[in-house]
Amino acid sequence: GVIVPEIVHYFFSTVISGIEDLAYDKGYHVMFCQSNESYEREVKAVETLMASRVDGILVSLGKTTMNYDHFREIVKAGISLVFFDRVCEEIETDRVIVDDEKGAYNATRHLIETGCRNIVHLSGPQNLLIGKNRRNGFVKALEDYNMPWSSKNIVKCDTPEEAELIVPELLSRNNPPDGIFAVNDLTAAGAMKVIKEKGFKVPEEVSIIGFTSGMISDLTDPPLSSVMQPGYLVGKEAVQMLIRNIEKTNKDQPETMIIGTELLIKGSTRKKP
Repeated sequence: GVIVPEIVHYFFSTVISGIEDLAYDKGYHVMFCQSNESYEREVKAVETLMASRVDGILVSLGKTTMNYDHFREIVKAGISLVFFDRVCEEIETDRVIVDDEKGAYNATRHLIETGCRNIVHLSGPQNLLIGKNRRNGFVKALEDYNMPWSSKNIVKCDTPEEAELIVPELLSRNNPPDGIFAVNDLTAAGAMKVIKEKGFKVPEEVSIIGFTSGMISDLTDPPLSSVMQPGYLVGKEAVQMLIRNIEKTNKDQPETMIIGTELLIKGSTRKKP
């Protein structure tokens, strides 16, 4: 059983491909559930999968999930559980994550090294480890380069709809940002649209960098610089870990696998001087 926040999301669709390919090769059938970022739907998905007597469950948390009792029920029932990408810190189980902090650090460092001096991070929810880690990477880069920052440099904004509301306010500041690091590509694309509508040039006046490097990064104008997450590999490694649990070929201690990212520079950020 697999629970993802969104099936239409580019990253999750590549994860699903990785899961399905490897599970199929190993002789397993896969049931997919979509939580749609809803805690209630996530709980129902867990109940459905347990009622279907699945051998194991792979989960990426929804944004609104703050209570983890439904996952404790999976463990209590002796069903193998592996988290991927958006993981639950409170439950000791295997996880597969990407190196969000380092990816965010590299993205921010690129903005600094190409001349940005007032960078804003459009951040994700801080109840999710990916939101925290991307924020931490952003802050660490600023501090390593002795760049002054305050709470005004970090704004909760992780959808294109939020970008439409929030970015105009950022641009109307006395000292508007000359660099934006967005928690995901869709938010970065939404921010770029608003910035161009307001008459700012990308990247000459505002550089923008995202996180995912999905298809949208090639469809924006200019193409979006972004941190590439290897979703297919995340899916393969997660299902591999789950199958090892199911077949009891793994060690007893829970394991966290961290998969590296790659910074792909395109047209939305300035060139290094």
